[in-house]
Amino acid sequence: MTTISIDPITRLEGHGKIEIFLDDAGAVEDCYFQIPELRGFERFVVGRPIEELPRIVTRICGVCPASHHMASAKAVDGCFGGEVAPLAVKLRDMYYQAHYIHSHIAHFFALAAPDFLLGPDADPAIRNVLGIASQVSLEVVAAAVKARAQAQEIQRLIGGRATHLVWCLPGGVSKGLKKEELAAIQPVADELYDFALGTLTLFRDKVLANPDYVKLILHGPYTLDVHNMGLVDEQNAPNFYDGMVRVVDFRGQEIVKYAPADYAKHVAEHVEPWTYLKFPYLKQRGWRGFTEGIESSLYTATPLSRLNVADRMATPRANEAYAEMFTTLGQKPSRALLAQHWARLVEMVQNAETLKKYCADPEITGDRFRVVPQRITGEGVGIVEAMRGTLTHHYTCDERGICTSANLIVGTTNNNAAIHMVTKKVAQAMIRPGVEPTEGILNRIEMAFRAFDPCFSCATHSLPGQMPLEVRVWKGGELHRHFKRP
Repeated sequence: MTTISIDPITRLEGHGKIEIFLDDAGAVEDCYFQIPELRGFERFVVGRPIEELPRIVTRICGVCPASHHMASAKAVDGCFGGEVAPLAVKLRDMYYQAHYIHSHIAHFFALAAPDFLLGPDADPAIRNVLGIASQVSLEVVAAAVKARAQAQEIQRLIGGRATHLVWCLPGGVSKGLKKEELAAIQPVADELYDFALGTLTLFRDKVLANPDYVKLILHGPYTLDVHNMGLVDEQNAPNFYDGMVRVVDFRGQEIVKYAPADYAKHVAEHVEPWTYLKFPYLKQRGWRGFTEGIESSLYTATPLSRLNVADRMATPRANEAYAEMFTTLGQKPSRALLAQHWARLVEMVQNAETLKKYCADPEITGDRFRVVPQRITGEGVGIVEAMRGTLTHHYTCDERGICTSANLIVGTTNNNAAIHMVTKKVAQAMIRPGVEPTEGILNRIEMAFRAFDPCFSCATHSLPGQMPLEVRVWKGGELHRHFKRP
């Protein structure tokens, strides 16, 4: 048996590898998407004062620290009775919209766009954001870099830091928004709105205008018949900070809609011995393996999933973009996983519109941004939509407020089964018996996981803090020697 290893895989956050096993004829017999790291945050927060956890868990990831900060803060709020100052909810949400914008810009331009603006078969030396600058448009890249910096600056003005916040407290936040800070944010929010609309136009002009790309999105092997998960408001529009978790099957029928506190009734996690990353599934259906179909217990939680479970977007221009997207895709829910990149841009329009709404809110610069808790209730669940999927933090504490347990289901963890399955499906479609796979073919296989914008920095962590080193030497199709750091 011959093995093809893609290690390390590229243009993602964190570390992972793909092991492809070929049969004697050269066809793909099996494929494993492996994560060789272990996350330990659930263990080493135990014993800490519960109010410290929002400051600790931001260190899980430098790409989406605010997602963990917000989910953690909401869980800690629950441990202290659940009362939060209404102004603090607005400020947290306002901050989160800017955080979404900066992350979606990073993924689209640095991780996804090289495959579509330069082509999946482009020389890997130029298939990156610098290649976009030299081969497509320096102005486009410069605008993206500027917009991402602007979104980061808005976060700094609202919460005091753009990365690794120390802002949220039980019942609220530690600082409000000053009028002069709001005055600095308002024109930047207008620019980010224009940028979001401009990026949608870029997608139409460069991606949708290319028949080969449209064919790859709509008719390529990047599809799965699994279900969809996302956070929605009372009108079933996407809400990234708060709401109910809605699960809809790939035919459009609602399976369940639950409050964050009830997550453990509906989601469980399966473990496989070949990876440190768990596989969440719908608990009431039970673990049914890596299977597609209407009876599957698997789901995805992604930008496309969020739009699949929604009935509409929450803001006008985003709703127009949402309608255009599903009209073009031809069905809703859509199974076209490469459309994740398009869905991110639709979300970014809602983020920008919501940010502008908060800028016009006369209450946003008020001073009642915290309610001091008066009791310890001992348990809380916080759920937000991280950019990469539904993020759950569940904590318990004792009567002194010391953490006694913590459970995290990270956005990428939700998508682990789907990533594994679609990577195998694409490998089987792309690798032909007797034909040596080109670098472009291997990149198309990587595009399968890249559509999910996976953050393995979030989903897994190595203990005691060193990156594992593993070397495999293959000889004549057989494993000859294996070296591994203890």
